[in-house]
Amino acid sequence: MPRPFSKKDVETFFARLKAHTPEPRTELDYSNPYTLLVAVVLSAQATDKGVNKATASLFKIADTPEKMVKLGETKLTQYIKTIGLYRNKAKNVIALSKALVEQHDGQVPRDREALEALPGVGRKTANVVLNVAFGEPTIAVDTHIFRVANRTGLAPGKTPLDVELKLMKVVPDAYKLHAHHWLILHGRYTCIARKPLCPVCVVRDLCRYKDKTKELVTAAPRKRIRKRPSGAKASLGGR
Repeated sequence: MPRPFSKKDVETFFARLKAHTPEPRTELDYSNPYTLLVAVVLSAQATDKGVNKATASLFKIADTPEKMVKLGETKLTQYIKTIGLYRNKAKNVIALSKALVEQHDGQVPRDREALEALPGVGRKTANVVLNVAFGEPTIAVDTHIFRVANRTGLAPGKTPLDVELKLMKVVPDAYKLHAHHWLILHGRYTCIARKPLCPVCVVRDLCRYKDKTKELVTAAPRKRIRKRPSGAKASLGGR
């Protein structure tokens, strides 16, 4: 078993992530709590870039629950058909929009239980909305954060909930508000799944991962081209 992180280790870990990215933000485009909620629902098993591309046009005409319900499921699918599982997501977006109108006066609730009661909204989505839209110190554990927490030894756990609860326990209060974003960005761009970029990792010396990569993968060196004798013509069929 790798040596657990000490309080000093955890403090140093997040201090470095903060120094590297002082003001982390979600990479999903949104204009209000509702569009954030919809974007997060659409982002399941999809990239933020792909979601942003689809919602750029969608949110111009449907940025409130009322407008989304009026748009309807059939038309909504045309906007999000480039996103994975778009048919099921369209059903959920329309259903949650109706629920917001009928049960919450068209407003996104600042309450975990109420959020998780909405169609297509689970704990991770609720945590993102509470954190980003309302400034709550929640930590939404996705595949990136689950990997980072386990690989580094920061907060190992068998399930996302295990990892979330451990992170909430070990992360200092001063870092909890942005911990979610620091960890997800670290997992997305440095501690990547197949071959982590350990040589450029700002927390490499704190990480408990035993199989750290020793060098970055670089492009294959170009073959040296022999100089031709003066006056020689270039061949059009070079090897």
